[in-house]
Amino acid sequence: MDSIVVTGGAPLSGQIQIAGAKNAALALMPATLLSEEPLTLTNAPRLSDIATMTQLLQSLGAEVTALQDGKVQVMSSHGAINTTAEYDIVRKMRASNLVLGPLLAREGHAVVSLPGGCAIGARPMDIHTDGLEKMGAEIDLRDGYLHAKAAGGRLKGAVIDFPFASVGATENIMMAATLAKGTTVINNAAREPEIVDLADCLRSMGAQIDGDGTSTITVQGVDRLGAATHQVVTDRIELGTYMLAPVFTGGEVECLGGRIDLVASFVEKLREAGIDVTETANGLKVSRNGNRPKAVNVTTEPFPGFPTDLQAQMMAMLCLAEGTSVLEEKIFENRFMHAPELMRMGAQIDVQGGTATVTGVEKLKGAPVMATDLRASVSLILAGLAAEGETVVNRVYHLDRGYEQLVRKLSGVGAQVERVSN
Repeated sequence: MDSIVVTGGAPLSGQIQIAGAKNAALALMPATLLSEEPLTLTNAPRLSDIATMTQLLQSLGAEVTALQDGKVQVMSSHGAINTTAEYDIVRKMRASNLVLGPLLAREGHAVVSLPGGCAIGARPMDIHTDGLEKMGAEIDLRDGYLHAKAAGGRLKGAVIDFPFASVGATENIMMAATLAKGTTVINNAAREPEIVDLADCLRSMGAQIDGDGTSTITVQGVDRLGAATHQVVTDRIELGTYMLAPVFTGGEVECLGGRIDLVASFVEKLREAGIDVTETANGLKVSRNGNRPKAVNVTTEPFPGFPTDLQAQMMAMLCLAEGTSVLEEKIFENRFMHAPELMRMGAQIDVQGGTATVTGVEKLKGAPVMATDLRASVSLILAGLAAEGETVVNRVYHLDRGYEQLVRKLSGVGAQVERVSN
């Protein structure tokens, strides 16, 4: 099993190209199941999660071809569709559940295993299935599989009130509604940029969707969807991660493709901490002068609030800030597993339930640490950039799910980072 070895102390300088969004691409790819005509995605990230989704779509009968070293994904579901998503594939990744809505909308029935993914807390399927049942689906859970069937063979439009703004459920219902009979209204819809990106893609395929980016989305069902080419939006979580890198080390890094609107709440906290963030013609530039960052309080919230997927990275930065910071995790109840690993490096962190109190220290020290999930993995690498000596991050297979060519990108701006096989 591979490890990442980080030698701290090197200031960073240069440019990092930000990839297309993992979370957007994983919702866009299942949209191919809604049409018999080709769907082409450009600016696709090259990640193991994309490979898993490719494997899942191919098992369902879709053709998926990667071009330009994987940055272009050409997909077609013109042939016979298999409507069973097997456990062996679905267990690897939470986003696999996003085939449920498209399969049910196009074929009128589907059998989908309950999904897997990072162990960061409960992410139940109830909100997905409740919405589909309002659209006329009959759904039973048997032997770990959701057996779904549309009454009369086609879903019907409905008014759906989500109990909370679920990104995955919004995506699943929005895709299902594109081919439903009549109008579907999703209230308390998620507002993330990935939702808007999916809606843009579906509209280019011929869907009739309004209100994406707000808490109410309206979808007028159509009889069929057609071909489209769509560029995947910039990955705001990769963007935020690399924006933090020079904060740990000093220096200046320009994140190519970065946009303030994707990470506005995050940028607000960086500036509150005394970090310089400026817009350039090609992206966002981040620099830190000689002073330590200042302590800030952070509460994770659905977009446009502070992203839960940047909480671990922000905690690592606050371990080195002047003063005491309080982080409240309100999205996932089990997302402080990186805290004990940071403490192995000398961080002072007290976790009580969903709240972590971080008292900044002047220095961290390199240590062997273990990655527990995708974002925890990269938070430990960032901490290692600032630590004295060598930090060895074990179990880094999580990283391959969400960060393409991380070692190359960090090394390219001067970081001393190496991936080794044990």
